[in-house]
Amino acid sequence: MSLEVGKPAPSFEAKDQNGNIIKLADFKGRKVVLYFYPKDNTPGCTAQACNLRDNFEALQKAGYIVLGVSSDSEKSHQKFIEKQELPFPLISDEDLKVHEAFGTWVEKSMYGRKYMGTARTTFIIDENGILSEIIEKVNTKEHSNQILK
Repeated sequence: MSLEVGKPAPSFEAKDQNGNIIKLADFKGRKVVLYFYPKDNTPGCTAQACNLRDNFEALQKAGYIVLGVSSDSEKSHQKFIEKQELPFPLISDEDLKVHEAFGTWVEKSMYGRKYMGTARTTFIIDENGILSEIIEKVNTKEHSNQILK
């Protein structure tokens, strides 16, 4: 299923870094920034998370809830959040159900080697659960500006 702006976001249920269940349905009436990133504590993902952290107040003022998603474990997420002082939850998607629902688990290639991994993509979901924007060309250092523009 390919996702399009104007269509409902796939519903999901997954655990955050503390094992709490997070459901998209819980955020009905709120705007959600759902960002998929490849790996905790890597340079690009750290830059992206820190940019969202540094602009978290502006994102909140604009009415956004921020949720990060990667295939890392809850424990990895806890360490990443502590190290970078992230003010938002990170969803642990080890079984890739959320990635598959959003089409972000894709074949990638590096140095000619093909492998499966996360396509760094951000979905902006409106108050009614509808996709209002899909950012595929994420600028990790300026990501908040891409969202708030």
